Amino acid sequence: MAKEGIKAREVKRAKLVAKYAQKREALKAAGEYEALDKLPKNASPVRLHNRCKLTGRPRGYMRQFGISRVTFREMALAGKIPGVKKASW
Repeated sequence: MAKEGIKAREVKRAKLVAKYAQKREALKAAGEYEALDKLPKNASPVRLHNRCKLTGRPRGYMRQFGISRVTFREMALAGKIPGVKKASW
């Protein structure tokens, strides 16, 4: 499990990105790159990182489910994800 502070930091970044999204678009369209540079660094969407909703794991993230591959496997084997079963051929 990721530390609570790291998860909180990601949430804070996501809020900043949402807050400055319109302003950022307007500045980009106008070509005012000096003004863009003065926005907070964490307001850039590039700085966001996908994390598992349950554990906070940053690697092995599966977008379709919003969880990491490790958590996905545990839940799938326990039958907690509908429509998913182990493949065998």
